[in-house]
Amino acid sequence: MELIVFDLDGTLLDRNSTISDYTRETLDLLSQREIAYTIATGRTLHGARAIIENHPFELPQAYKNGVLIWHPDERRYSSSTTLTAPELEHVVRACLQQGLSPFVFTLDENHNSSVYHAATGTAADRELMQVLDIEGHVGMHALDDLPADATVTHVNSIGQHDAIQAVVSQVEDEAHLVAYSGLAREGADWHWLDIHHSDASKGGAIIALKELLGLERVICFGDSDNDLSMFEAADEAYAPANANDRIKAAATAVIGHHDEEGIARFLRQRFALDDS
Repeated sequence: MELIVFDLDGTLLDRNSTISDYTRETLDLLSQREIAYTIATGRTLHGARAIIENHPFELPQAYKNGVLIWHPDERRYSSSTTLTAPELEHVVRACLQQGLSPFVFTLDENHNSSVYHAATGTAADRELMQVLDIEGHVGMHALDDLPADATVTHVNSIGQHDAIQAVVSQVEDEAHLVAYSGLAREGADWHWLDIHHSDASKGGAIIALKELLGLERVICFGDSDNDLSMFEAADEAYAPANANDRIKAAATAVIGHHDEEGIARFLRQRFALDDS
């Protein structure tokens, strides 16, 4: 039995960050054939909610690059990697020094997520809140109200490229932290920042999902650096034509472009879905 794992942005989704009708039909065909599939994404659950709500992904899903696993049947998160107080202090200080607003994500004892943030008066901050779809879905609190013993899963921010890269450089000094950044939106000079514990990865998440579901093999799809650990852990790994060079070099094969439904077309051929 195999588990198929999809990255979302730049992979399963098209350039409009949606699941096309053809891809949606392909997922339906996988379900009809009882082929297991799920997602491993850098997004939060709330940031993916609008995308997946019309096609329920029923199996556990990995969010924030493996920091969190969402169990939809139990309506709860699980996480084994969190930031220490000194690590968080370093990250927050680095963000504030660059004029960035850190968004600190926490879990409480009931597995509910809350966000603690500095002032969010900029257009970039509002963009991040919209992309993450957190306002109205999770508890939002002032950063000064963050409890000293909070369970912190990750930190996000958004801003100009140079400011984001300055924080990434500072975070590299922390042995147990990893930072990812990338273009937040085409046509804007905003870049996103995602910082979490180095023990969290998509690779670790799919190994955990594989064991949790009792499946033997993993086939994965991804396009960016945060997918490398997943490629290393999978039995087969495929990169769309738009993937970066590091991902392509690590892939079993390079397939069609994400905006040309490359993953769906590959799956239909790989599993003979059109013959169903």
